[in-house]
Amino acid sequence: MSRAADRLKVVLNHLDRSHGAVRASFTSAQNVSYHHPQVLQYTSDTGVLTPEQRIAYEENGFILIRKLVSDQDIDRFRKEFERICKREVKVPGLVVMRDVTIAKSEYVEGEKAVTKLQDYQEDLELFRYCTLPQILKYVECFTGPNIMAMHTMLINKPPDTGKKTSRHPMHQDLHYFPFRPADRIVCSWTAMEKVHRGNGCLVVLPGSHHGTLLEHDYPEWEGGVNKMYHGVRNYDPNHPRVHLEMEKGDTVFFHPLLIHGSGMNQTDGFRKAISCHYASSDCYYIDVKGTTQENISNEVKELAAKKYGVDDTVTFQDTWALRGRLVQGDRASM
Repeated sequence: MSRAADRLKVVLNHLDRSHGAVRASFTSAQNVSYHHPQVLQYTSDTGVLTPEQRIAYEENGFILIRKLVSDQDIDRFRKEFERICKREVKVPGLVVMRDVTIAKSEYVEGEKAVTKLQDYQEDLELFRYCTLPQILKYVECFTGPNIMAMHTMLINKPPDTGKKTSRHPMHQDLHYFPFRPADRIVCSWTAMEKVHRGNGCLVVLPGSHHGTLLEHDYPEWEGGVNKMYHGVRNYDPNHPRVHLEMEKGDTVFFHPLLIHGSGMNQTDGFRKAISCHYASSDCYYIDVKGTTQENISNEVKELAAKKYGVDDTVTFQDTWALRGRLVQGDRASM
């Protein structure tokens, strides 16, 4: 039995209340020393995560799995994205987002760049990502066996125009979600090509998932900010941060309270990633009225009214229930 496995056994049996150091590897190139917690609340022992990975997620709020998705699958997702940009396929419910500044499109001359696809659950090819067995076996460690795919995105970070609009403010994903508990929600984010600091890789604040949901709003950036890119109002700028540099097919799983964002794309090319937020189907919806989430709730309802012509009887929770798709197990309260 490894040292980490032996220590994990002690933790789970509540026998050791000391603060012995654990060396947790969350990427192949970065090692940071942390103290292990008294209990493990964020993962289940399904035999997939190693003891080291479980402890790392507990402490950091994320784990990085190298080469989890094949080049063949990613190339297929990339081709489908191109077809959507060229309007060769129309996807019901798909939200196509473009940069607030003029950015040259990859595929259609004279158009602004598509910077993100949201809600691709009706696109059979892209949604295949959310059902990949190698993804779901990890997701189950965080959500349990009954799994809903709740939020789907393909991010196409464009070359920055000089106004810094290609960056994404530091935020917590739970800000957007009217369901709980947070510990049964996880994001899977896969690099579709090499992702590095130059083209705007993810940056995370390890351990920030131990905090609460903070107030979010649009940052006051001189160059403007893209629609629904809310940011954390107040967080410690001196908190240690990690830049997640990834290769094509690498996948990071992270907690919805983890504070994260991404920098500018300072290259000449687009940077692509595909992601899905999963939740246990045993999660439940909450009323966000009167909370820090009310601003995003109102914005989403306004968008739904504009895009689909729905009236104000449609709730924030309804918009999520319509998008959710069962991908494993049984559908319970979600």
